[in-house]
Amino acid sequence: MKVSPQIKPAVFGAIGGAVVLAVVGFTWGGWLTGSTAEKLATQRADTALVAAFTPYCVAKFKENADSAVQLAALKKLSSWEQGSYVEKGGWATMVGSTKPNSDVARACAEVLNKETP
Repeated sequence: MKVSPQIKPAVFGAIGGAVVLAVVGFTWGGWLTGSTAEKLATQRADTALVAAFTPYCVAKFKENADSAVQLAALKKLSSWEQGSYVEKGGWATMVGSTKPNSDVARACAEVLNKETP
């Protein structure tokens, strides 16, 4: 089979153009692979969940009759231990869930730590 000498540059040009298009698209065009898009969606969903449930956690904490005592105990702990304290207290366990959400617990502890007793 004989190929015309004019076809070879056209094929190389098309391949080169496709490579340049892919590089530009993924670098500056905002294109994402499926796995990257999935990771971003998961991160955004987790952020939204924490933002939505933190006020609920704070409200559950304040509902207790001894919330002032609990708040004083929370503030005595290091910032590393405060999230665990909120988890153990059950305030970061959302309705329908069997275990506490550690991200919500940390965010709840941060908000509560700014509260005055």
